[in-house]
Amino acid sequence: MITVPIAYPEQFSFAECLVFLGRSDRECLHFVKDGCLHRMLVQDGAPLLLTVREAAGKQALEVMVTNPWQVPVNEAGVQQFLTHWLHLDADLRHFYSFAAKDAVLAPLVQHYPGLRLIGIPDLFESITWTITGQQISLPFAYTLRRRFVEAFGYHAQINGTDYYTYPHPAVVAGLRPEDLLPMQFSRSKAHYIIGIATAMAEGRLSAAQLRQMEYSAAREYLLQWKGIGNWSANYVLMKYSRFPEALPLEDAGLHNALRRQLQLPAKPSLAAVKDYTAHWRQHAAYATFYLWRSLTAGA
Repeated sequence: MITVPIAYPEQFSFAECLVFLGRSDRECLHFVKDGCLHRMLVQDGAPLLLTVREAAGKQALEVMVTNPWQVPVNEAGVQQFLTHWLHLDADLRHFYSFAAKDAVLAPLVQHYPGLRLIGIPDLFESITWTITGQQISLPFAYTLRRRFVEAFGYHAQINGTDYYTYPHPAVVAGLRPEDLLPMQFSRSKAHYIIGIATAMAEGRLSAAQLRQMEYSAAREYLLQWKGIGNWSANYVLMKYSRFPEALPLEDAGLHNALRRQLQLPAKPSLAAVKDYTAHWRQHAAYATFYLWRSLTAGA
C-alpha cells in the first residue's frame, strides 16, 4: 500500500474527481468501481495495477499495487503519477476566491467543491488525444481512442479483467497511415499522429523541452508541429503542462457550457467567448474545467 498526500485536502473531493473520471463508458485506460479508481501503469517496463481509494480522514489517497511480475515498485514514481494526473498538489484558494465573484463560475464551485483539474500525465497521449478529437463528437473520439489503445497499447489481463496503457511513441512511429484508416481515423489525422510519434521517438519533441518553457514559448513550440492548432496546444498546456492560463478558446464543450450557464438561445460566437473569458487570465484552465464538469451527466 502506497500513501499519496493531498495538498490542501479541505479543497479536495475524491468523489467529485471520480464523477468526472467515470463520465464515459467508452473509457479504456481507467475505470471507477465501488468508490475506487483502477488504472494500469507501466513502470520500468513492467505492468502495475493501481487501485486508488480515499484514506480514512481524507488527508491522502491510498494505492494498492497489484504487481504481477513481482518487480521492485518505485513508490515515488507512483506518487508522482497520481499527483500529476489528479492535480493533488494544487492550491485552489485563489481560484475559488475569483470564482465566487463571477456570476457563471460561482454556482459551479458551489456545486462541485473539491473537483481538481484531472490531467493527462503523458505528453504523447495528451497531444494525440487532441488530434483524435478534432472536428468529431466526443463519443466518437472515445471510440477511436479505444480502438487505437486496444490495437497498439500494452495489454495485460489481471484477475480476469483487461487493462491497457496508452501506445508508446516508438510503437506508433513504426506504423503507416493505412494501419489507422480501418479504425476510421482520417488520413490527415493518421499522418499527424504518426508524425508526432516519430518526432517524440527521435527526441525532436519531448516533455523535457516543454518543461523548460514559459506558457507563451511552450504554446509556440507546440504550434510548429503539424496537427496542433491553437485549441490543441492550449488543451495540452492545460491538461499535461498545468499552465493555469491555458485556455482552449475554440473548445465546443466550453461554448456549450457557457451557453447553458448564460441561458443563451444559441451557442455563442468565438468572439463572444473570447470577450467573456478575457478576465479569467490565471484562472482560465480551472474555469474551463469546471464548465466542462457542468456538462457531465448528472450535473
